[in-house]
Amino acid sequence: LSVKHKELMATAIGIAARCDGCIGAHVAAALKAGASRQELIETIDVAVLMGGGPALIYGVQALAAVDELTEE
Repeated sequence: LSVKHKELMATAIGIAARCDGCIGAHVAAALKAGASRQELIETIDVAVLMGGGPALIYGVQALAAVDELTEE
């Protein structure tokens, strides 16, 4: 698997595990590895699907991190 795909998987696991530090680190690494905003949104969607309601809060945080790190 590519680094990008590994980081997307790690982002999803961070969301499902409700780990703030993991989410920030892996969102940044995924972006650095070439992940698009859309790919991260799809990753967040899967994590929320698997993690249920509690993961939704962390999915929102992950999307905020994506937007913050991609601002120009």
